[in-house]
Amino acid sequence: MTGKTVDIVIPTYHLPTDFADLLNSLSRQRFPAGNIIIMHTLSEDEELPSFPGFGNVSVYPVRETEFDHGKTRDEGLKKSSASHVLFLTQDVKVRDEFLVENLLKAFEDPETAAAYGKQEAGPGASPVEAITRKFNYPDVSSVKTRDDIERLGIKTFFLSDVCAMYDRETYLELGGFITKTIFNEDMIFAHKIIMSGKKVAYCADARVEHYHNYTGMQQLRRNFDLGVSQKDHPEVFENISSEKEGASLVKNTVKELFRMKKPFGVFRLVYLSGMKYVGYRLGKAYRRLPEGLVRKLSMNKNYWR
Repeated sequence: MTGKTVDIVIPTYHLPTDFADLLNSLSRQRFPAGNIIIMHTLSEDEELPSFPGFGNVSVYPVRETEFDHGKTRDEGLKKSSASHVLFLTQDVKVRDEFLVENLLKAFEDPETAAAYGKQEAGPGASPVEAITRKFNYPDVSSVKTRDDIERLGIKTFFLSDVCAMYDRETYLELGGFITKTIFNEDMIFAHKIIMSGKKVAYCADARVEHYHNYTGMQQLRRNFDLGVSQKDHPEVFENISSEKEGASLVKNTVKELFRMKKPFGVFRLVYLSGMKYVGYRLGKAYRRLPEGLVRKLSMNKNYWR
């Protein structure tokens, strides 16, 4: 990995109380990060946070009305001059000191443009959420190319900026993240990568803890935004259905719940899956809905301002 350097970009908002734990875990990485760039969305009357104990941390303000999943991350990357940039979210827990190193190994193949890590459920995760994480983030690493589209479908473009590293030069060559998007800036860019002939790597040994025990309404809102994103980007999603992948997840979860001897979890699964599907279908149809209803259904309220 001679000659490679890594900076880390973390968009933040309403910082969790244990955020310093994340910074500490990053300072202990065997492959050290040069700079940690925090893009902090300021809520009303909030002062910009500082982290005096961490000399390589820089904090940049983002107005609440100007935050965008793609634009804010793009601005963070452009503050870096490293050869590779790792994006994390503020709520991840880094499992060990090899995260940066294990992601960077994927770029030993010069055709790799992005690599993402394994998200594992923690002890507080519901059984359904734990199974979902295992389904989406298996134990075996893989590399995805254009040749996999027929076999993998929408999964070919699966990539998560919860924990994802990019080759900065290739990122800029391909135009970077779309700078006005409600969601899915990572998958939209993964589509650019794959269609350009480059590769996306999944690194099962680059591990973070990350999960959400969403309520039914939260799932509906999240999937509403997912549907909006897919409707707005037919160049990525129009000819590849994500509903087949969703059905596979449900079937796998039912099987795992029975294997774990938790059959009553199926009732919660059915409820959550129904809320996901309703949200997704409403999102796909958002242009036909009243503007006020769209705002209520969306998880990302600022997007509609």
